[in-house]
Amino acid sequence: MVRIYADEQFPKRVVELLRTFGHDVLTVQEAGLANQKIPDLEVLAFATQNERAVLTLNRVDFFRLHRTVSNHGGIIACKDDFDRERMANRINDAISAQETLTDQLIRVKRPQQ
Repeated sequence: MVRIYADEQFPKRVVELLRTFGHDVLTVQEAGLANQKIPDLEVLAFATQNERAVLTLNRVDFFRLHRTVSNHGGIIACKDDFDRERMANRINDAISAQETLTDQLIRVKRPQQ
């Protein structure tokens, strides 16, 4: 089980599916922080303070943050996939293989068509 903080635009259906795998997923909306234009650095800081890895579709900005922020709870950066079940399975496979997500950047790619 992984503790995750899902970024604001992350697909709700994928969050729901990750929960069925046993992951503890908190969304920005559930944290009461939606629609506030919170900078990515603050999203990462919130997740880290709450011992969670950020789950995001915002790959470019979070790749940069991974390079510049020395201590964080982890970043799971995904390519969007309209097949939500496949996306959730790929995320689950990627994070379940890790001993810890602390300071890790996990890239979840969409399969080649």
